[in-house]
Amino acid sequence: MISPLIEQWQRQRAQEKKAQKKQVARLKRQKGKKLDEQANDLHEEVFSEINCLDCANCCTSIPPMLNRTDINRIAKHLGMKVGQFESEYLRMDEDGDMVMKTTPCPFLLPDHACLIYEHRPRACREYPHTDQSTFSQHLRLHATNAQYCPAVFHILKRMENPVI
Repeated sequence: MISPLIEQWQRQRAQEKKAQKKQVARLKRQKGKKLDEQANDLHEEVFSEINCLDCANCCTSIPPMLNRTDINRIAKHLGMKVGQFESEYLRMDEDGDMVMKTTPCPFLLPDHACLIYEHRPRACREYPHTDQSTFSQHLRLHATNAQYCPAVFHILKRMENPVI
């Protein structure tokens, strides 16, 4: 059964897009440790109510960036030469970053689990970047991610009360 928070996000994300951008502009004035701490607390709260396996929208719509360490680790895990892994799974995007060639991610299983979970890219490990001490430094990214991730959407919604 899908979480009520995921269902709410599916219904409201498009109509909340402008409001969340305005909210992020307000949050920019509150930058700092208190905002980062509030975000971390809300991250824990929201993720206690949302199971990523019920959604997996990030895996179906955002190709992750892979750094050299990710590429080497995953290729080794798959028993492939690095060059073979790169040619089969990766492409260079418009910013010059190595990303998965296809979406959904080729390692996404039908039950939304990840075939390479223990070896997944750093970008996947850190997504959606809401539990980090640098939350306030990436507010524009969070506004964008709210369109892809119900957890980010609800973290921002719960931040409507300013931190003092």
